[in-house]
Amino acid sequence: MGFSQAVSGLNAASSNLDVIGNNISNSATSGYKSSTIAFADMFAGSDIGMGVKVAGVIQDFTDGTTTSTSRGLDVALSGQGFFRLSDDTGAVYYSRNGQFTLDENRNLVNMQGLTVTGYGVSGTPPTVQTGSDPVALSIPTTQMSASATTTGALVANLNSSDDTLTTAGFDMADADTYNAKTTMTTYDSLGNAHAIDLYFVKTADNTWQLYSNDSSSTTTATTGPTAMTFNSSGVMTSASTLTIPLGDLNGATGQDFELSFTNSMQQNTGSNTFGNPTQDGYKPGELTSYQINDDGTIVGNYSNEKTQVLGQIVLANFANSEGLQSMGDNVWKETSSSGQPLLGLADTGNLGSLTSGALEASNVDLSAELVNMIVAQRAYQSNAQTIKTQDQILNTLVNLR
Repeated sequence: MGFSQAVSGLNAASSNLDVIGNNISNSATSGYKSSTIAFADMFAGSDIGMGVKVAGVIQDFTDGTTTSTSRGLDVALSGQGFFRLSDDTGAVYYSRNGQFTLDENRNLVNMQGLTVTGYGVSGTPPTVQTGSDPVALSIPTTQMSASATTTGALVANLNSSDDTLTTAGFDMADADTYNAKTTMTTYDSLGNAHAIDLYFVKTADNTWQLYSNDSSSTTTATTGPTAMTFNSSGVMTSASTLTIPLGDLNGATGQDFELSFTNSMQQNTGSNTFGNPTQDGYKPGELTSYQINDDGTIVGNYSNEKTQVLGQIVLANFANSEGLQSMGDNVWKETSSSGQPLLGLADTGNLGSLTSGALEASNVDLSAELVNMIVAQRAYQSNAQTIKTQDQILNTLVNLR
């Protein structure tokens, strides 16, 4: 009798419709991966067979379309790999949905509250500890500490036609005793700004003397005279790096920094000019904004116009992604079939790339799913027709006289 075969067919078609319906309902779920159902025939010593059964549900891990959101904590994953997440018990999950937010402790989490993991930072300035055990990533509101100036640079263009003066009469308070003056800002270990005045005195052809003074300090912090010499072409021939002292200020003790005059020249330019000075120190700063970059680094932007890396997202890949166990909420768990995770950074090895300010859309093909739904519906109707036909045959047998 064909009842058992037809019933198995109805169950299989119903399961297929469940999978198709689940795909359609998640067509707008970021990072969702569509599923297909696999069937197998049932055979129990009969050439005819006993019907059909569901052999398994297979997930399609091909990429979805990357769509821009311009949100700082959204990140799209393209290619192979998964985001690595953990819960409060330490259980590890994997996801393709890069729609992240902050919890009450400023940990980076997904929409279900699972913590995003990655490589932490240490040292001053902070550097990513690549290859270390993944840790929960967070965006703290702690202030960026000040950093003292250790090096600086200034390009001087000195006028060769200036009058020659003598250093014997040099007086910082008298502009007639020097040819040029410029000021640059530096910082001490507490973030105090120091105004460093630089005085240039031409003492002979191709020879200048440099004086410096920390006008912000409560103690004497001056240097000079230090010779700056040039050849007949105006190229600097003396040492290009000079040691400049900073004095005490607001609890910070004095220190020195190295000031480079590389590329400084002496030409008949008609005036003395100075390029914008640079230095590596900075004052303390408050966190003003943050974002995830394309390499997975989480970077904080601070009120002192500096940036600081706060961590880096780690990705995981598997030898057999289809062996992962779906746990709902758009996450999967490792199984013996999937193999152990291989951890690394985006764009390394066989791991995919990240796009900040974007999300990976669902890879559901709605057109294909609607066609599949029609086919599954027809299969269900056909199995129901089989039952009806079998009923008619039985009815004929029962009514034989």
